[in-house]
Amino acid sequence: MSAVIYPLVKSVVKTGLYSYHKKIHISGLEHIPKDKPVMFLPNHQSALIDVLLIATDCNRKPYFLTRSDVFNGKLLKRIFSYFQMLPIYRMRDGRDTLSNNDAIFNSCAEILNRGEALLLFPEANHSIKRNVRPLSKGFTRILFRAFEMYPDLDVQLIPVGFNYKHAAHFPDEVALCYGKPISARSLFDENDLNTSVITIKNAVSTSLENLTTHIPSNEDYDVVLNKLKAEKVDFLNPTAVNKKINMLTQQGIDSSVESVSEKQGFNMFKWIFTLLNFPIVLIWKLWLKSKVPEDEFMGTFRFAFAMISYPIYILLLFAAIAFVFTPYIAVMSIYIITLLNVGLVKYGLR
Repeated sequence: MSAVIYPLVKSVVKTGLYSYHKKIHISGLEHIPKDKPVMFLPNHQSALIDVLLIATDCNRKPYFLTRSDVFNGKLLKRIFSYFQMLPIYRMRDGRDTLSNNDAIFNSCAEILNRGEALLLFPEANHSIKRNVRPLSKGFTRILFRAFEMYPDLDVQLIPVGFNYKHAAHFPDEVALCYGKPISARSLFDENDLNTSVITIKNAVSTSLENLTTHIPSNEDYDVVLNKLKAEKVDFLNPTAVNKKINMLTQQGIDSSVESVSEKQGFNMFKWIFTLLNFPIVLIWKLWLKSKVPEDEFMGTFRFAFAMISYPIYILLLFAAIAFVFTPYIAVMSIYIITLLNVGLVKYGLR
């Protein structure tokens, strides 16, 4: 039974992701080794959405390093363990909890030695800003523990670039770019661990900067971003966008560029979508949306709410139509409404 649950949940989540997003474009899957230990190292922009997009389409079954504060209660621990989630302890969890990471690092080393995959975010935080932030050395500690326990082990580091058109909006478009594998062993010097940390971090950071839009200057960030928006660049194509950023930097930044308004005009399709899903839209806008702590969580909250509320809404709608008319009419109505919703997300809403 347990062997069925994981692929079933994965299939449901993947269907939800592709229905929720206008477009999901994935490139570089051919770079992921099938039979070697792998560490996926993505930039982090959209909370849990980032994790789900990799987990459902990376052609591996990775383990996830997750904040320890979500492991509350025996039931949640069992559920998270089943889905291969491992707690990682931070200073904010209490200094006395940090010692628990030692056992977690050992578990990660054993996972890698079995030729399996790990997913963790080397920036150690998330931000909706379009740049690669300085990398934490946490992932190198796991690597070095693995090399200490298994001297012949070589881990393939796979940088992953997330490129959202607008991570806080719905529906959004996203491109995942998997980079070429980096041999961690080839950059590791057991006699000079400090240099090894710097070398590995630089290699991963450089790769990530090519796989996602990277505006390097915090001072000119807003000006560059407004310029890119004004020229309507395709943020799903990081190579072209980064070339544009380099061109702007070389030409000199005009600080007088005005902010580009992202307000949208009247959209008939949006009104149709709202009418089709009025109870869900109403609950989201009047109750849940205001509870989202920051933009980085907007996509995660909205997606989770849709995954829970939409099936309930459809079942209630089916029951109401079947009661008033017939089950056949109810089935056809739900089928048509679902097709309309998918069509509006993919082609109508903007």
